[in-house]
Amino acid sequence: MECESEVILDVNASALAGEQTSPRAKQFLMSRLTMALIAFTLFLATGVAVFLFSNAPVKVSPHGEGREEDNFDLRHTLRQISNSRAAIHLEGVHDPTIRTSVKWMNDVDQSHSQGGLELQNNEILIPRDGLYFVYSQASFRVSCSSRDADNITSKRMVHLSHTVKRCSSSFGNNNDKTILHSIRTACQNTASRDPDSVGSWFSAVYMGAVFHLKRGDRLKTVMEEKMLEKLEDEAGKTFFGVFAL
Repeated sequence: MECESEVILDVNASALAGEQTSPRAKQFLMSRLTMALIAFTLFLATGVAVFLFSNAPVKVSPHGEGREEDNFDLRHTLRQISNSRAAIHLEGVHDPTIRTSVKWMNDVDQSHSQGGLELQNNEILIPRDGLYFVYSQASFRVSCSSRDADNITSKRMVHLSHTVKRCSSSFGNNNDKTILHSIRTACQNTASRDPDSVGSWFSAVYMGAVFHLKRGDRLKTVMEEKMLEKLEDEAGKTFFGVFAL
């Protein structure tokens, strides 16, 4: 870009004669010169600014493609983080062939597993050392009534228990230890001898805590055989899970 400018100063010839010029005329002449210089400087600065702006490199992404690529990269990164976190969630049902525990199942309803956590021999296998949140819930349906009036008092309390044990080679000969255990009492309000005033209790035993587990550790649940028949195995009522922190 080429910028051309002309500044024309019309000065009276008589004013240029130093001896014939009055002080007032000299002041007027200096003012005109100053204004002319300021105008020329501003004009030149404006021209330079326009030139630099018009030639500056500008990166434009048509149709917002750059922003879409950034969003895709962010979603991809978050998906990788989510998929790399070890987690497992199992659904439980009653299996008469298993007398000491719920039968745990993967890939049914809301159950899932990822990141190396696996279900093996009805136990959860830990893939690597680290902090894990372990949780489990067992739901029961307990009858609190009895046809024999003399036995009603014996039905007043039913103890529901649920246990999670950790099996680890680091324990030596005693290779399993209880890490979670909970007991809940049902039927505690059945003192009436009227059979119609009592019925079934629905109760859930939930527990969960954080543990430092080692690679190769196995987690299993233990329950009294007499309570397994009262297990509620509908979706979302009995479950067992672990996720890495």
